[in-house]
Amino acid sequence: MRRLLFTTGLVLLAVSSTWAQNAGASSAKPAEISSFDLTAIDKSVDPCQDFYHYACGTWLKNNPIPPDQSSWGRFNELHERNQMILREILEKQSVDNPGRDRVNQKIGDYYDSCMDEAAIEAKGTAPVKPYIDQIDSMKDKSELPTVLGGLHRTGANAFFGFGSQPDFKDSKVNIASADQGGMSLPDRDYYFKTDAKSVELREKLEQHIAKTFELYGESPAKAAADAKTVMQIETALAKNSLDRTEQRDPEKIYHKMSVADLKKLTPAFAWNEYFTTVQPPTFDSLNVGEPDFVKGMNTIIASNNLDDIKTYLRWQTLRAASPMLPKAFVEEDFDFYGKTLRGAKELRPRWKRCVQYTDNDLGEALGQAYVAVAFPPAAKARTLQMVHELETALKQDITELSWMTPETKKQALEKLSRIDNKIGYPNKWRDYSSLNIVRGDAMGNSMRANQFEFNRQLKKIGTAVDRNEWGMTPPTVNAYYNPLENNVNFPAGILQPPFYDQKADDAVNFGGIGMVIGHELTHGFDDEGSQFDVDGNLKNWWTPKDKEQFDALEQCFVNEYDSFVVVDDVHEKGKLTLGENTADNGGIRIARMALLDVMGTTPLKEVDGYTPDQRFFISYAQIWCQNQTPEAARLQALTNEHSAPQFRVNGVVSNTSDFAKAFGCKADSPMVRKPACRVW
Repeated sequence: MRRLLFTTGLVLLAVSSTWAQNAGASSAKPAEISSFDLTAIDKSVDPCQDFYHYACGTWLKNNPIPPDQSSWGRFNELHERNQMILREILEKQSVDNPGRDRVNQKIGDYYDSCMDEAAIEAKGTAPVKPYIDQIDSMKDKSELPTVLGGLHRTGANAFFGFGSQPDFKDSKVNIASADQGGMSLPDRDYYFKTDAKSVELREKLEQHIAKTFELYGESPAKAAADAKTVMQIETALAKNSLDRTEQRDPEKIYHKMSVADLKKLTPAFAWNEYFTTVQPPTFDSLNVGEPDFVKGMNTIIASNNLDDIKTYLRWQTLRAASPMLPKAFVEEDFDFYGKTLRGAKELRPRWKRCVQYTDNDLGEALGQAYVAVAFPPAAKARTLQMVHELETALKQDITELSWMTPETKKQALEKLSRIDNKIGYPNKWRDYSSLNIVRGDAMGNSMRANQFEFNRQLKKIGTAVDRNEWGMTPPTVNAYYNPLENNVNFPAGILQPPFYDQKADDAVNFGGIGMVIGHELTHGFDDEGSQFDVDGNLKNWWTPKDKEQFDALEQCFVNEYDSFVVVDDVHEKGKLTLGENTADNGGIRIARMALLDVMGTTPLKEVDGYTPDQRFFISYAQIWCQNQTPEAARLQALTNEHSAPQFRVNGVVSNTSDFAKAFGCKADSPMVRKPACRVW
């Protein structure tokens, strides 16, 4: 299900699960990570020709992609370090000690159950059988809403998604929301592209579906026929779906209507029966993100026979459950989603997957222990200070803009002044007391955790939005801006080296975490964020002249990034990545402005032969050092709103005259773009 909270993050790591080689006990201590890495630099490369490979060239040579990864970069380094910290916490709490408090009992028993492969193998497919049996027992399509509601509660992504979200036009209130879903490929275009690789990928997905059905006990002939049925239904769903770029436009995913009008769109689907099953609070209106999708879904339900619908539901149930089923299902799931789609060579060790699943399902319980180990109060205070320093720089930047009229500047400055800052972790931890974690029941724990979260989201319908709630867990190596709440969020997991280092000088820290802060603040004024006002409502606060000028300046970024070739014949999608590219380019500018403010009239001296400006830009470039498999690079270019790492560096510094001055680049150098793109 697509995110219902319309948030814009810094990066997407290729670590995922649905329902969620046994490793030995943890012994290695997390390695220290260098913030400014002299050994990463390749001095044989001219920084004015290719700054990314100058700053990262030796690092790229010395850091091949591990076989259990599809990419390997600085974010991954820190993610792995955080995982090792979490592993140590979880292994300590997984000991069946009656003295544990309730929080530690839950995280410890969840992790221990996930690691207990013998118990998982012994149970086989029994934990998922009741759901398959319920599907198979359907005698009429009128039973679909009830069965589907039960599947949604436990985590299956069939037909559509249902939950809650802030009302785009009244963002202080949560409303119900129905959203497109039910597809196994990352984007609707994957079902229709005719190039050889796309055709091959669909063929391999069909083979994967068939193999999964065989593992559940179907004959090869029936499994092959059922796989074709699934592909036919998913292709029909994709036909009526919005692609990733269209989903970035809030106007295209906001269609508030009455429940009565929703029912008119889908006469073949009894919404009352669905709502009775999932039990949301009473409501009379909701956001139907994609009405054409819902109408198309109605046609699919009406035109397909009951057996075909059952086949599709069985697949979505098995797909969701595979990570917590026996080894054969786990390996088959990895073979397609890890190896074929992303290019990883080996399945991640069991402990890594179980740490990740615990973080996914009990993130604020596990996060309490992580914060105690890895994020002292001084780090939170320094981060907040840097946020204020970046806000001051952005205020100056907006004030001095030549293209914006005073009327719109006033609105922009008001919005900036009202951005809330959330640092490290929640002020109030989530209460998991109603979530029952049973030792030795890995699949049950995962399903109950999904049900807990599903219910938690539904309970929000009709209530005031809690702007203190977090959308990421504390150990997450990421950050985000939420335009519906007008706040920036920096989890403790990213407030570590190489992004922030208490031992590093200001030039390095402002090039790292300073740029991250600037990036998230700028999201409030990118092509998406600029459509939301100071209170987080979808509302135009621009004069027509300023909006026209803004769109023209943004088009420069679209054209620039469209020209970048990622792999083979695949280009960046300038419109898909526009928000992130705007945030990168604006973020580095205001981070440098803030650095100059902090340095004052006494510039810092050279360190290791580099000026503060040079260290600032190298620090920025080095947070993006990353190797990717061709499969991962292709997937990112086609579906991810973030540009490839080399273009997040070269695409940005080539627009920055301060970079050219810092490294003495001539006017005709590749790292000096003409005309340079700039919005903020």
